[in-house]
Amino acid sequence: MRGPHNIIRLIRTGATLERTGAMQVVLDAFEAPKLMRVVLRGLVWPFQWLGYKGDPDAPPLPRALTALGPAYIKFGQVLSTRPDVVGGDLAQELRVLQDKLPPFDLATAKAEVLSELGRPVDEIFSEFSEPVAAASIAQVHRARLAETGQEVAVKILRPGIEKAFRKDVDAFYLAANTIELLSPGSRRLRPRDVIAHFDNGVTAELDLRLESAAASEFAANTVDDAGYQVPSIVWEHSARRVMTLDWAEGTPIGDNDALDAAGHDRHALGSRVLELFLNHALRDGFFHADMHQGNMKVAANGDIIAYDFGIMGQIDEYTRRVYAEILFGFIQRDYHRVAKVHFEAGYVPADQDVDEFARALRAVGEPIFGMDATRISMGRLLNYLFQVTERFGMATRTELILLQRTMVVVEGVSRSLDPRLNIWDVAKPVVGSYIEKSLGPRAVMADLAKTARVLTRFGPRLPGMVEAVLMKQNETQFSSRPTVWPWLLMGGLVGAAIGVSGTAAALFLL
Repeated sequence: MRGPHNIIRLIRTGATLERTGAMQVVLDAFEAPKLMRVVLRGLVWPFQWLGYKGDPDAPPLPRALTALGPAYIKFGQVLSTRPDVVGGDLAQELRVLQDKLPPFDLATAKAEVLSELGRPVDEIFSEFSEPVAAASIAQVHRARLAETGQEVAVKILRPGIEKAFRKDVDAFYLAANTIELLSPGSRRLRPRDVIAHFDNGVTAELDLRLESAAASEFAANTVDDAGYQVPSIVWEHSARRVMTLDWAEGTPIGDNDALDAAGHDRHALGSRVLELFLNHALRDGFFHADMHQGNMKVAANGDIIAYDFGIMGQIDEYTRRVYAEILFGFIQRDYHRVAKVHFEAGYVPADQDVDEFARALRAVGEPIFGMDATRISMGRLLNYLFQVTERFGMATRTELILLQRTMVVVEGVSRSLDPRLNIWDVAKPVVGSYIEKSLGPRAVMADLAKTARVLTRFGPRLPGMVEAVLMKQNETQFSSRPTVWPWLLMGGLVGAAIGVSGTAAALFLL
């Protein structure tokens, strides 16, 4: 991990940051101490000629990251989802990063298909186009299956992209370790954890089988969603470096003139984009986390078509319920309820004052509710909420930050379709319906049924599990502690009783 290429790469990175004016931005974001600033800038200044110039019209940091290549672009996109690390303003600036790069040639693409699928392109496809889109990790071709005539999109990873990313990620780890060593204050931002999160995400994106699986699961979850389509994966022509799926034919959702010309209702489209996102996040706990305008089209029949499933968000059921209660409390302007939910969930330490926290939440919510409909933003609300909860000792929750970032993007898409869209009017019925289904009497019965099923499976094993735990705790002094046996017997009897009652409850409830 610490080879010479990492040192060289970091020198070129520093030189590019200095040459583009981004070095100061980075040092400010990480609150680097004065000594560290002097040392770093002194080290890279003589090597500025090694750095890249980049696009002079772009902001400094996006300009530098784009010039440094695919891994840096992706890293910037990840940082745009972490305002807790780089701050809200810089996160917003990084959201403009685009990973469009020149495509690789058609012959290379066909060679990749042959290598991955074991058959030549001309045997699998009757038509295979030049690249129609090219990004930092992969590019897409339009094709037609020879056997069925089905029109498909074929996504192919860039040759050598795994090795190139691995080199840069190793350099990132070295940089994170160096930053933590030179600036102990930066440890609260957990630079190594940020790199590990990026590493895991990129590793997943570099295996198209995982993206195919995500698309397939997302399609299964949303199959009954009216006005929504997810392209199907063609599994027999997909592998680690090649993914084949239905071609999405439609009007780009960001082209308002074309949507108007086609007779689509943009207000209805904007409302549906937001409703769908909230349903996927709350109902399924599995949502498209990259819902910008480049990843959606509108079909001729008005359906919204989603594609590109490289970045997906996931939230467990308990967190979804907490998140829904928080949102609904804000919608109802019941700040004490929102405060209590935070305390009950353990998000805010118990030694904090719930009434004081409720007043802080009111200071967040009331100014937003005082805005006109065109300025109300759920994403802004969540951003302010995170600032308040941090002040009250709430630890950073990565999954909620990704949700908040996606909410900002979704709101932007909805508002671009209809600037007059009232976000709360659209969100209230979706969140209210989820609250009723997940926290009402039916939800209680469903939870009891789940508990009964678990107890039915594990009840008979509880006596042995209790005995094993107690034996382990007392193994060093077991002979001198004869009183442990009554506890073992009691544990066994309780376990047996739970097993019997669980079975009975399961039969009753099911």
